Amino acid sequence: MEVTDISEWVYENDHHQFYETVIGHNLGGIMRLRKMKNRKKLRVIICIAGFAVLAVFGWYIWGMHQMRKIPKLSFQDALEYTTKNNEDAIISVGIIKDGQAAYTLYGENGKELPAKMHTYEIGSLTKTFTAAMISKAIQEGKIDINDTIDKYLPLAEGKNYPDIEELLTHTSGYKAYYFENPMSSNFLYRRNDFYGITKKMVLNKASAIDLPADEHPFHYSNYGYAVLGLLLEKVYQKDYRVLMNQFIEEDLQLKNTRISDKNGDLSNYWDWKEKDAYLSAGAITSDISDMLAYAKMQLEEDNYFKQCHESIKEINASTEEYKMMDINMDAIGMAWIIDKENNIIWHNGGTDNYNSYIGFNLKKGTAVVILSNLPPGYRIPATVLGVKLLKLLD
Repeated sequence: MEVTDISEWVYENDHHQFYETVIGHNLGGIMRLRKMKNRKKLRVIICIAGFAVLAVFGWYIWGMHQMRKIPKLSFQDALEYTTKNNEDAIISVGIIKDGQAAYTLYGENGKELPAKMHTYEIGSLTKTFTAAMISKAIQEGKIDINDTIDKYLPLAEGKNYPDIEELLTHTSGYKAYYFENPMSSNFLYRRNDFYGITKKMVLNKASAIDLPADEHPFHYSNYGYAVLGLLLEKVYQKDYRVLMNQFIEEDLQLKNTRISDKNGDLSNYWDWKEKDAYLSAGAITSDISDMLAYAKMQLEEDNYFKQCHESIKEINASTEEYKMMDINMDAIGMAWIIDKENNIIWHNGGTDNYNSYIGFNLKKGTAVVILSNLPPGYRIPATVLGVKLLKLLD
């Protein structure tokens, strides 16, 4: 509801009383009363707006005060706070050190649970899989990272398009996403925002956008990775869902990782249509065993991953909140974020009801995986928990 609705409500409720008051008065009296009414309504609006601003400012100050406490918390304290009195919390925490992988399952109040595999949405960690497939396509000579996307996709002529490297590094100039009609019903039915966004919609939008020829700063773009998914479909002549599931099973040999089919043991998984365009940006589900194996591939820089980890662009994109937690976004490779100060390469992911993190230190051979069935904005996110634990492994 917009603020103007409040003034309309005040007017409608005063409407009949207003006319009863002015019966028998001359026109001048009527005009004076109208002015008084307008001043009254204006004062009401100003007061409400003032209270709203104060409330938002107060909430911000309180939030920053709470955030300043987080850096001082130990990993265990942060975990206990995040799961405090939440009987639904199930957080899988995995580590790799000295070549050995292990995991622990935590529930309410940070209590250890019996070891068990759970299926989590990994959200934007999907982008690292998409980037690995791009790396494979480069090695196979199917694409060149410096080519613009119109070389592979049927787009309008005579416009500036980003190259593949720019899409991989979120420096294409594309927005995070572009509004499409299905998003309205998705909001009403509380679905995944990107449910029902077709490949044709994404292609039409790309053809309609004429980007400036200048270089663009880092701007995280789900849309950009939707475009990369279409590019992979074009060069391999396969649907992205089929292509990615085959890549995961045959190249990576992960047994419990796939494009979501909602067949997990937890709940509140995102809805996806079979051929949605944004699958390549955030649709994979996995468990802690597979994600530890995936983290090990990163440490060993198996197959297509070494190229993904190499710094492509300096981005200096750390937010004030991240800086407070000593989490840095100094540079970016193919999807992976590079924290030069802490020698950490990392990525995170979040959906409406899940959040995740993978971080690793190539020099020390350590890695941490956090998979949580809690929303990204719920208390302390997996990214902060993950960085705290990774630093403990030094």
